[in-house]
Formats: sequence, C-alpha cells, structure tokens
Amino acid sequence: MQKTRARRIGMAATATLATAILAGPEPLAAQSGADVARTYREAHEVEILHDFAELLSYPNRAFTPDIVRAAEYIRGELEQVGVEAELLRIEGASPIVYGELMVPGATRTLGIYVHYDGQAVDPSNWTHAPFEPTLYSAAMPAGGEPIPMPDPGDAVDPEWRLYARSAGDDKAPIAAILPVLEAFRAEGVQPTSNLIFFFDGEEEAGSRNLPAYMRQHRDRLEPIDIWLFFDGPAHPSGRPQITFGVRGSMGMEVTVYGATRNLHSGHYGNWAPDTGNILARLLASMKDESGRVLVEGWYDTVEPLGDEERAALAAMPDWDRELMRELGIIRTEGAPQSLPERLLVPALNVRGITSGNTGSLARNVIPNTAVAALGIRLVLGNESGHLRQLIVDHIEAQGFHVVSEDPDMETRLRYPLIAKVTGGGGSPAARTSMANPFAQSVMAAASLAADRAFGPGSLVVAPGMGGTLPLTPFTELLGKPAIVVPVANHDNNQHAPDENLRIANLWYAIDLYAALLTMPRTIF
Repeated sequence: MQKTRARRIGMAATATLATAILAGPEPLAAQSGADVARTYREAHEVEILHDFAELLSYPNRAFTPDIVRAAEYIRGELEQVGVEAELLRIEGASPIVYGELMVPGATRTLGIYVHYDGQAVDPSNWTHAPFEPTLYSAAMPAGGEPIPMPDPGDAVDPEWRLYARSAGDDKAPIAAILPVLEAFRAEGVQPTSNLIFFFDGEEEAGSRNLPAYMRQHRDRLEPIDIWLFFDGPAHPSGRPQITFGVRGSMGMEVTVYGATRNLHSGHYGNWAPDTGNILARLLASMKDESGRVLVEGWYDTVEPLGDEERAALAAMPDWDRELMRELGIIRTEGAPQSLPERLLVPALNVRGITSGNTGSLARNVIPNTAVAALGIRLVLGNESGHLRQLIVDHIEAQGFHVVSEDPDMETRLRYPLIAKVTGGGGSPAARTSMANPFAQSVMAAASLAADRAFGPGSLVVAPGMGGTLPLTPFTELLGKPAIVVPVANHDNNQHAPDENLRIANLWYAIDLYAALLTMPRTIF
C-alpha cells in the first residue's frame, strides 16, 4: 500500500506541475487548506478507504511483535507524505512512532497524539475476523449488509461502516492525517504550524512507558505549544465536539469470604455464610438508588469548574432523552443531572461480579468467595490513593476486616466478615483551561470545520469527556495544554466486538485536520 500511496503522490505532483506550466506566470486562485484537502478527498475516496483498510489489517496489541510491524508500517506511511519519521524505542516497550514536519517561519508548534495500539480481541465474539476489515452498507444494528470494497471510480456512500479492531479507537485519525498531508504536498500547501507526531503504542495497556519516552526525548517535545489528542467519539447527537479534559481511571477488586471450600447448598444452606449475598449488601452500601456514592468524603475534593467551563456546559445540547431511547433505558443515575454534568463528578461502578456460576453451569453450592471488580473514574481534584482509602474505610465501617492477601485460618477464625481489597493506582484526571490562547485558536479552527461539515453552530464544546486518556504526562511533566479533538462516531463499539467507523466521520476528520493544520499564524 505504501507503493500505491507513493505512486498517487507522484502522479499528483506531476499533474500540479503541468497545471502550473499551462497557467503561466499568473498565480492560480488561492484555495484554503481545507478546500485543498476536501477536493483531494473527493477525488480519491476509494483509495483513501482502501488505505484505511490496509492500516486496519495490522494487528496491534501492545507488547507483541505485531505492534512493531504496525509501527513500521505507519512510519513508512508518514515518510511517504513528507514527514521525517522514526521509531523511538525503549527495551520492553512498544515503539513510539515519532515524526516531524518543520515549516519555515512558523511561530507555533502543534503536538499530535494518536495511539495505534488496540484492545485485545476474542475473534469468537466478532461477526468477522477483527483484522480483516469488512465494509457494510450501514451499521449492523440498522440492517447493514456486508458489501465489497469499492473499485476506482465507484461512488462511496458516507453512511457505509468499516468494521475492524481500532477502526474507531484509534487508527482513524492516522487514516485521515495522511491524505491531508498528501493533498498539501501535491498542491504546495504548507501547514501554518510546525508539527510533531507522537503515536503511542501502549495507550490501551495504560501507557506505562509514555513518561519514560517523554523524559528521554524531552528536548524534542519542549518546543510544542499545545497537544492535540486525536482520539475519542463525537457527541451522542452525531455533532462534532472538542473536549478540554478527561476523567482519570482506577480499578479495584473486593473479595469476600465464606467457608474454606464450596459447600452443598442443601446440606449447608441457611447456615453457612452466603458470599454472594454478603457481597451484594456491601456493594449496595456504597451507592444509593439515585446513583449518589455513599462513601464518606467521596465528593469533597472535586475541583470546581471555571466560568468558561460552566458556560460551555450550559450550552451543550440536551440529548439525554434521545440517548436513553437509543440505549433502551427510562431512568438514569443522578437525574435530573444530565450526562455531561455527571461526567464531571467521580464515579464508582461495578464492572463485574463473580460468585459461582449461572445458567446451565449453575450448581447447588454456596461459593466460598465472591468477587467484585470496581471501576472508579476520577475528576480534577481527585487523587487515586485518597479515593482508594475512602473505599477501604467504608468497607471497614460496614464491619469488615480488610486484608490485602487471602486470609489464613487464624484470621478466618477471628473475624466474622473479611474483605480482601486489591488494585488501585491508575491515571489521574486532567483539564485544560478554555481561556488558554492556543486552545482558543484550536477551538476557532474546529468550529469552522464543524460549520462547514454540519452547519453553523454545530460544534459541541465540552469541559470534559467520560473516558480516560494520558493527558497528565503532557500537562504536568511538560507543562503544556492538551485538548481532545474526537472524530469517531459515538456508536463505534469502542473496545467491544464489531468495532467500526462510519465513513462520514472519516471525511469529517480530513476536513477538521486540514483546518487545524492551517489555522491562522497568530502570535501570542
């Protein structure tokens, strides 16, 4: 596919030269970078779609040989469009795909973060093999059917969906950046900022080596004025959005204990401790029916919103009713607060529970343990260790003796209620001020792109998003602002089987990135 892209670039350059010769000394009518990128896209939709499918065919689980092959492919693609690219390596880590595109006279440097690794896959849960991209006429739930990839000259329907792992999270931005740079190179358009590309190969694995990479290459990253995170979904309404913060994330597990072995429920039921019931009561004590977390002090450290954030929150579209219908629910936690409001407070959710088996595997036993996996989402002001301790204190307040390892017999015979708590750590929340001048420039460019693609006033400005991204190393280690510029459709099955991208969202990404890379050369 690199040969295909190189041949296309060569043909475009030849065509541009011929046009210039025929035009003579008079300059051609000036086109904006956004116009150039859209014209190019409209002429090459089939090729762009095939290039995207090629990118999606590379398996991309972090810390595997596959991730290196994916990184090498992406590096080659960047080189084809004029980026000086290389792989940064640390022993035992997935590579960083690093690239530079320096612009004479530029007074601003943009850092562009994308992650090219993906979530683990269980192919048995997918309709098609996850790394064999499959094109559909529409979303599967809407009755879409598999269709062949188009041939050159065929029309491309923007409502088509391309199904594959990482289609929405997070290879789509790479598939959109490349044709933008390809179009610019073919037409002699220069970005208005220096560009630093920093593609992470471990985001879905926690980006554990990201800070080490950043320290090792700090001299390359220091000139960056603002980081743009090309990741995440559009607003549930389908409108584009820009987000100024992310929630942090932490996982914990709580195990409660009964007898030393599973017991026959006929012989021992109504006498032996019922671990499933014990765990259910403990979990119910953590949260009331309205969704308010009952752990003492849970909301005390939340940092208040600024004036800009409150105004943006008030201006966001009221889409809860439509989203509830889509999801088949008639009540929400925290009502009457809206989803955007709920994303700005720390969350405590039960990610999973195990205690024996169900269905055809259910047995007449009382399980000797029951385990709950907790998912905690942090907001600005929260510290993971503090919230973890609040949960431990709450469990103790319910009468449990808390341990960090399986209890021995002496402990079992001393305490009637025992809970093992493991996990913690995780990543903190981050938020960039909307008043930051570089962020203001990005917001203005994103607004123009959204107006063009969706109509005037369509951009949704969100103070924060619900998911977690590694913004903190950039905002704290480097001390630079970082904002999230999502493009994927909100129903892309992120992290789940049958992940997909709506083709219209790929076209919007091309519009958006072209606008961002050519936004006015404002000097602050």
